[in-house]
Amino acid sequence: MHSLKNPKHLEITPLIGSLLRLPREVIVNKMLESLNTHGFNISLTELGIFMYPGPEGRRPIELAKQCNMTRQAMNYVLTGLKRRGYIERNTGTVGAERVVLLTEKGWEVVDRIRHCVAEVEKQWTEHLGAQRFKTLKETLFDLSQWLGKLPS
Repeated sequence: MHSLKNPKHLEITPLIGSLLRLPREVIVNKMLESLNTHGFNISLTELGIFMYPGPEGRRPIELAKQCNMTRQAMNYVLTGLKRRGYIERNTGTVGAERVVLLTEKGWEVVDRIRHCVAEVEKQWTEHLGAQRFKTLKETLFDLSQWLGKLPS
């Protein structure tokens, strides 16, 4: 029988995945709160579409991969965003290819998100100090490039 008070259970510390996820959860919650406070009715699923690099000029299948959902589920989400005036769906450069374009209201969502994250960065800079925050951001940027998630 296993004891719940096994000392090994108390020694568990967060690994890098958790250390990246926990601050992200704070940022995502702040973005949703800010959007909803400012009159944007955006769900957590819909917020994923607006995350960097955003939906502008991208195909629904690309957004589905970014949000870890099926193409059918993404089309459902995009239909809701279109109905509420956040996006348009237009033919892209390759004939039948459909791409997502932000409306003025959609760009307002992007602006609100960027404003919110700038506030978080300001708070974190105050907590960590300018140099530590700069180093953190540069390190994450470098890692994202190395992983192929950002252009080099």
